[in-house]
Amino acid sequence: MTIKIGIVGARGLSVLQGFRSIPDTEVVALCDLDEGYCQMQAKQHGIPNTFRIYEDMLESDIDAVVIATPMHLHVPQAIQALEHGKHVMSEVTAGVTMDELWWLKETVESSGMVYMLAENYCYIPENQLIMNMVKKGLFGEVYFGEGEYLHNARDLAYRFNREGTVEGVNSTWRKYWQLGKRGAFYPTHSLGPVMQWFEGDRIKSVSCFGTGWHTDKRFRQEDTSITMCQLESGKLIKLRLDCLSNRPHNMSYYTLQGTKGSFEAPRGLGDQHKVYFVSEGEHSDDAQWKPLSDLYEHMPERYKNATDEQKSAGHWGGDYFIVEDFVNAIKGLQKPAIDVYDACEWTAVALLSELSVMNGGRTMDMPDFRKSTSYADQIIKL
Repeated sequence: MTIKIGIVGARGLSVLQGFRSIPDTEVVALCDLDEGYCQMQAKQHGIPNTFRIYEDMLESDIDAVVIATPMHLHVPQAIQALEHGKHVMSEVTAGVTMDELWWLKETVESSGMVYMLAENYCYIPENQLIMNMVKKGLFGEVYFGEGEYLHNARDLAYRFNREGTVEGVNSTWRKYWQLGKRGAFYPTHSLGPVMQWFEGDRIKSVSCFGTGWHTDKRFRQEDTSITMCQLESGKLIKLRLDCLSNRPHNMSYYTLQGTKGSFEAPRGLGDQHKVYFVSEGEHSDDAQWKPLSDLYEHMPERYKNATDEQKSAGHWGGDYFIVEDFVNAIKGLQKPAIDVYDACEWTAVALLSELSVMNGGRTMDMPDFRKSTSYADQIIKL
């Protein structure tokens, strides 16, 4: 039986090659309000059916929906799909308000359908390698991690004409939902991989601090926001978000510290992924990094055995494996790798960080989406 996939958002086709590399899976529908662009993309990629109206696609015989639309549409479209009996893979972030996250969680639980967050940075090969090394105990007990997303995204807030100048006041959705927000509005690329290295833990509280506005005062987002996530275990994760500063991009910087060793991703200018492990009798002054590439024998087997076709799927090959996990969850072979509870908690960091930074860095408690049966339960506990 072929699993039929529909994608809403014709500019979000990064998972297309992944689905095509999996037997008995086919992308059969593409939906976008821009009808001409949708038809052009469908013709280019051999997708047989196009829709301008999302509800019309949901009425078709597809089995699952990939939501690749702007952030503020993710929860409404996910809920519609789930209520139509369709499985859902949603781009990040999961939602844009705390109410939405509770609606999403409750709908997933009541529908019985698969929901998975498409946080593809979790599938970067080096992040998977570090997760495997953590599970094997190579870093000892891990207790601190960092994630950074440094991406000058100011141009994405406006539409440009062919001459490269701004088309009047024709701003995009990003001007409000991203650069119009304060705090860590886009945390999941930085947070997701690190949270997976702290498997079984959860975020207990969030504090956020901003630098103020120095580079471009058109936006409500501050130049840099630093967010501290205290885990229930007492361990700590630090996030830096910077989408305004004049600097080279570095969208996948991570660190991890454990009792037996540490990891750092590249900073640029020829840097590379590197690790350090404690040696018996070694003086701390003699500690030296070694290339992470020396430890590739610890890479998960499916990454070691990936075909050229799978590696070509995008995002360093991660776009194939995230699709594979989603399809396997639909088939009942495994649980969603990034389920609705992860999606809500990681997204809630954005929402709580905005409240925190607006209140001078006040610590905001994270609701436990797994234990609470509803938003009302959480309010009663508070």
